[in-house]
Amino acid sequence: MAQQYIFQMQGLTKTFPGGKKIFENIWLSFYNDAKIGVVGVNGSGKSTLLKIMAGLDHEFTGEARAADGVKRGYLEQEPKLDDSLNVRQNVESWCEEKQWVNRFNAIAMEMAENYSDELMEEMTALQEKIDAGDVWDIDSRIEMAMGALRCPPDDWEVTNLSGGEKRRVALARLLLSKPDMLLLDEPTNHLDAESVAWLQHHLENFPGCVILVTHDRYFLDLVTKWTLELDRGKGHPHEGNYSSWLEAKQKRVVQENSESEARQRALTRELEWVRSGAKARQAKSKARLAAYERMVDEQESMRGAQTHAHIQIPPGPRLGNVVLEVEGLKKSYGDKTLFDNLTFKLPPNGIVGVIGPNGAGKSTMFKLITGQETPDGGTIKVGETVKLAYVDQSRDDLKPDETIWQAISGGTDVMMVGKREINTRAYVGSFNFKGGDQQKKVG
Repeated sequence: MAQQYIFQMQGLTKTFPGGKKIFENIWLSFYNDAKIGVVGVNGSGKSTLLKIMAGLDHEFTGEARAADGVKRGYLEQEPKLDDSLNVRQNVESWCEEKQWVNRFNAIAMEMAENYSDELMEEMTALQEKIDAGDVWDIDSRIEMAMGALRCPPDDWEVTNLSGGEKRRVALARLLLSKPDMLLLDEPTNHLDAESVAWLQHHLENFPGCVILVTHDRYFLDLVTKWTLELDRGKGHPHEGNYSSWLEAKQKRVVQENSESEARQRALTRELEWVRSGAKARQAKSKARLAAYERMVDEQESMRGAQTHAHIQIPPGPRLGNVVLEVEGLKKSYGDKTLFDNLTFKLPPNGIVGVIGPNGAGKSTMFKLITGQETPDGGTIKVGETVKLAYVDQSRDDLKPDETIWQAISGGTDVMMVGKREINTRAYVGSFNFKGGDQQKKVG
């Protein structure tokens, strides 16, 4: 029996304001049990694709539709929770099986006082569904998922949660809703290593279709069996995980470079012919001239498509013997101790990864080093020649009404990058914010 498609795109074309085509005439079909990683440079449309597939973006031409009866589940980068509900209530709100059990228990209590045939009929129907789904233990399943994803305590109000805590609650809520197709935008963000391992196992055993966008290449390798590359408005499916796709991509790039060199040699020959003043009135000459113009257009398109973000970090001042020295550090919040007598040194030119479960104090450590938090005890010594640069999770220093160019450049035409003066438009472009993208709002 042939595999069934859970979602299909036919001639999908998406154009942003200003005329930039993010997708152009994409034809794709997705199997109902496929595990697919979506890859591509920033701005290639990965998140946009998920929104279209989730049914949240309808501003496109062509068709993008799920099969009849398919339940779609979407985790966006900034998920929204119900502020009127606490953490546990938010997680349960999408869990239909929990609603069955709750209703069954409510009827049982009501029947103890007021028996009715209607209630008995409803109760019997609910019991059949609960038995068939084997979900009498739904409460323990909810607790297991919330525990594995390190969700905050059940009774916490979601208005007081951090962005990372909200994402974990939203992910638990989504997984427990049991959709047929999971659309996940950066699902491993804000998860510790143990939570990522649990999510990996869950997705590997998920019976439906999984389509995910993530910068966690190791996670992609372990979970996905297909890779969808978004490149120059097209979708290129590859059967294989991320590592397999990389090998195929390398071969394709070599082939494209070879073809580009051959095309360039042909262009040089044709340019010499054009300059020779051939008789343009002749039919053959007109056709050859038209072919030359097409080759020029193709070459320019290839040249534009092969530009990649190239980020240069200028060297800072010469480091002395002392970079960072921490001795006897102590930090607590209420009864919870994060650090007690923590001592370490960082060497010049060291590259250090900070790991630990959520709540272990990783972000607090950075805030202590940068002076945003004060330790309860101990000392932190930053070398005199050390210049600190810090990027936090919340991005609170970004103003949502500013454009990308304004946020990076401060509204000036030139800026100092290290000891070099550089045009701000060019600098912003080096991060792959090209043309009109620089005028998009940060928020």
